[in-house]
Amino acid sequence: MAKHVGVKLPEDLIEVLKKGEVLGILATFSEKGLPHTTPIQCIYPKGLESLLVSIHKDHTGYHNMVWQKKVMICFMGENNVAYSVLGRAGVVRAPSVVHPLMNVVRVDIIDIKSDRSVLTRVESGVKWSYTSWEAEELTKALMEELKELAQSL
Repeated sequence: MAKHVGVKLPEDLIEVLKKGEVLGILATFSEKGLPHTTPIQCIYPKGLESLLVSIHKDHTGYHNMVWQKKVMICFMGENNVAYSVLGRAGVVRAPSVVHPLMNVVRVDIIDIKSDRSVLTRVESGVKWSYTSWEAEELTKALMEELKELAQSL
């Protein structure tokens, strides 16, 4: 059973996000009302009530965010981190200073619910690795951009 935790990011979720190793599942809806999910790994907390996300400007999830504004991002990570964040999205940088095909979106939190189960425990999130050294360099640079924006916005 879901428990609503408010509009402020819980400390355990902030910790996982700041490590830069979490994979979030972004849920959006198209103009035709079709659901769409997108795995994203470039996510960083901006204070306690917002998230910054780096996403490709041509991705369906990005277009849905710009059109619909409301999004949900699900996070699952080690130590039983299991949350879904409902938020309102707005573009804050297009294009990214790191890559011309990436844009930065701010998600202001509307509500957070805990998805922890009484029957199971999340031991680890989705495990992923880089496909190349170039991919690793790009991802790290995008995360640095999000960290800097989190301080200056």
